[in-house]
Amino acid sequence: MEATRHPRPEAVLFDIGNVLITWQPEDRLDEMVGETRRRLLFDAVDMHAMTERFDRGEDFRAVVEETAAAHPDLADTIMLWHDRWLDLASPVIDHSVRLLRALKARGVPVFALSNFGVDSFALSETRDRFLTEFDRRYISGHMGVTKPDARIYELVEADCGLAPETLLFTDDRQENIDAAKARGWQTHLFQGPQGWADRLVEAGLLTREEAQ
Repeated sequence: MEATRHPRPEAVLFDIGNVLITWQPEDRLDEMVGETRRRLLFDAVDMHAMTERFDRGEDFRAVVEETAAAHPDLADTIMLWHDRWLDLASPVIDHSVRLLRALKARGVPVFALSNFGVDSFALSETRDRFLTEFDRRYISGHMGVTKPDARIYELVEADCGLAPETLLFTDDRQENIDAAKARGWQTHLFQGPQGWADRLVEAGLLTREEAQ
């Protein structure tokens, strides 16, 4: 098993979107405005490119308002990205939150490493208070660089001072995992909380009971 070929991790890093908080904005928009309107939006506007801008540190409201102004026929729907952010970034993945807290209870340092805007993260933090519980938080909007750029992983290593091979990172996107692997990190492609729980048990960080 992978866990037997590496040292026991000295810190665990969680992505946030689709690891701790569901990030499926298409599904949430279908509920808000209907599938037809959502399809019109995504056919006309690269919403993920818009999100990448504030994930890199641009102002959340300004980016969404600029995009809405460029597409007046869809402006009301585009503004939902800002005005109903908490509805888009939901629901919480409860088992993953329990794993975060179980690691902390065991004294394992737990870090966040997420593509997230400065203001959108602050908004999510007001509701999802577990986001305040990390020992260190590496949020792309504050760092000015997003995964999978190698620079963000370099910045994490420089800040935490831990050897790459002692870091265990989970993310739901293969390209982000591949970039971490290229730096020597231990990794887990997140496809659901049970698989992540099993990986933490295999790594010797949690017991089976603690990982429930």
